[in-house]
Amino acid sequence: MKLTKKSHSCVRLEKDGRTLVLDPGGFSEPDAAVGADAILVTHEHPDHFDEGRLRAALEADPATEVWTLKSVADRLAAAFPGRVHTIGHGDVFTAAGFDVQVHGELHAVIHPDIPRITNVGYLIDDGRLFHPGDALTVPDRPVATLMLPVMAPWSKISEVIDYVREVKPQRAYDIHDALLTDLARPIYDSQIGALGGADHRRLAPGASADV
Repeated sequence: MKLTKKSHSCVRLEKDGRTLVLDPGGFSEPDAAVGADAILVTHEHPDHFDEGRLRAALEADPATEVWTLKSVADRLAAAFPGRVHTIGHGDVFTAAGFDVQVHGELHAVIHPDIPRITNVGYLIDDGRLFHPGDALTVPDRPVATLMLPVMAPWSKISEVIDYVREVKPQRAYDIHDALLTDLARPIYDSQIGALGGADHRRLAPGASADV
């Protein structure tokens, strides 16, 4: 499986000539979802879900399909009948040749005064990769590659480190990093790498790795 990092929380996965894109939101490249055979969206926040980007991808290729939770699906389903699938925790499906299991139900707490929205994570190919969206969800099976929300308004670095420890992946690649400045990156790299207990890596937008 080829992993290509896009900006912020968006990643592209390629296998057997097919492409799966996760979370092409407003912080990612305008064409992040174009050319995808399937698109997964974790939740409705604009840095993960950009309606214009998804509509452009769906209009460009009539075979492209989307799997997402109800709050996102409701905004697209009427315009693309049969191509937008509503999913939730515990669901299992195949998208673009990738086996997908859905884990999690709620977004991480931003502040007690802010109501929590729904959020799901996607476990790909029986644990080969896990993208949690905006939550520190721990799947019920081993994870080889964890897409790690490294910096967010709802987290602190101790929670990020403890999350890596709890998931126990073989490797963790940074996502949710658009707000992290280059000045701060060495601090995150050294502390997560030293204390997380897993191989901690990051890719620049556009860079790829085999996972």
